[in-house]
Amino acid sequence: MAFVQNVPFFSIMLSMFAGIVSSILPAKAARRLNIGVTILIGAMSAWLLAFMIQSDMGYYTYMMGHFPAPWGNEIRAGVLEALMALVFCIVMVLSLMGGLHKFREVEPEVEASKENLYYILVDLLLGSLLALVYTNDIFTAYVFVEINTLAACGLIAIRQIGRTFEAAVRYMIMSLLGSGLLLMGICMLYDMTGHLLMSNMKESIALIMEEGTYAVPMLITIGLIVVGLAIKSALFPFHAWLPDAYGYSTVSSAAMLSSLVSKGYIFLLVKIFYRVIGFEYIADSQVLNIIFWFAICGMIFGSMNAIWEKDIRRMIAFSSVAQIGYIYMGFGLGTEAGMIASVFHMLMHSATKSLLFISAIGLTDASGFKRDFFEVTGAGYRNKIAGAGFLVGSLSMVGIPMFAGFVSKLLFAQAAVGEDSWRMFPAIIVLAISTILNAVYFMKTVLRIYTPMPAEEEAKKGYVPISWKENKVYSVAIVAFIILNIVLGCNSKPIIMLIEEGLRNFM
Repeated sequence: MAFVQNVPFFSIMLSMFAGIVSSILPAKAARRLNIGVTILIGAMSAWLLAFMIQSDMGYYTYMMGHFPAPWGNEIRAGVLEALMALVFCIVMVLSLMGGLHKFREVEPEVEASKENLYYILVDLLLGSLLALVYTNDIFTAYVFVEINTLAACGLIAIRQIGRTFEAAVRYMIMSLLGSGLLLMGICMLYDMTGHLLMSNMKESIALIMEEGTYAVPMLITIGLIVVGLAIKSALFPFHAWLPDAYGYSTVSSAAMLSSLVSKGYIFLLVKIFYRVIGFEYIADSQVLNIIFWFAICGMIFGSMNAIWEKDIRRMIAFSSVAQIGYIYMGFGLGTEAGMIASVFHMLMHSATKSLLFISAIGLTDASGFKRDFFEVTGAGYRNKIAGAGFLVGSLSMVGIPMFAGFVSKLLFAQAAVGEDSWRMFPAIIVLAISTILNAVYFMKTVLRIYTPMPAEEEAKKGYVPISWKENKVYSVAIVAFIILNIVLGCNSKPIIMLIEEGLRNFM
């Protein structure tokens, strides 16, 4: 076994250990440790990805402690897992960098006495996300789902101003409901198969399907798992917690929650579809029909609410509801092309939504810290780097060529056209409508931030320009996000090929 194959285990343990160490360090040292560890794990993930691409094994499994199931746990890694881990690390580092200046203000987003706790929660969040990516044990996945939930809730509540406590409580209630349904589904799977390892479960379920037994319990089990993870990932109509959670938390928390947490749950669902139940059975079940209708409703509902919303951060949050609908619509198509489009959209959304949240905070900082749509008039001129970031993020979400969003929507369109069923026309029509609605609320905001405000009005309101030199770390984060978006848009073919190979290895 090559040493690089230990990367998944070391990545998870390193992140968890960093959280422990951060509890006894000064806030500044904890911040440096957090960013340094995340960069290190990202480099390790890139190393693993390069190794998996060069090797012919496709994937491998690793028994922790060399104890077989049921006494031991198991990690599984392939090109798709390594790719997801790498993107998660990149987005987390840039999200932290983009919100770092909000800790240094006269009235910081997080009190100095709680900054250590903040980085502990970030470390736990990263560790749990990596565990969801790499684990081959479904109960272990559930354990880390709960750790992820607690960390995310803490990141929302830690700000303690405005409606953050209410948002955290709402998030916790909905998350616990989703976790409960997920656990019930896992218990039923264990009762029917007698296994917790995903590979062993899949073999047992294949025999069950062949024999024709447990047809109804299996359908109920799939429904419980799908609904549980749909609640946790904010699929319509289970999205009520999302606008406040993303809209009122710290800027770094909003960027990480919107781009990483929901994607971790959705990626777990992808693994369950392929590696536990079997995608062939899922594609033939009625569950996908329900997912499909909820998804296209979410695409329209989220976009309509984003149009009506006057708070720029809540507008971006409602946009997430629509984009999560895109991902589940790909699932609902029940085809390989639809799944590829969904996984690529997860990567695109992770890179773009974080960019939008971080850019939005720069625009509001240049507008007297006001988040109202009309108050950000001319903010693109007062904070040029934030304006450029928001422009690129908006163009990507609308689906303009050269950016990641264009590739994503093209993949969805191709998947819908290739669908030989009743789902084709609804998917194409709703995709077109949602794209138009995306253009409405994003482009009107872009026009607003690039509409000059009279100099006398700016002086009266006390708005002052913000140079990129005033916060170089923030500017670097914006530029890096822009580059990441362009790379995903202009060099998408190798990434799509990795996704195809990864899903094929899941079969």
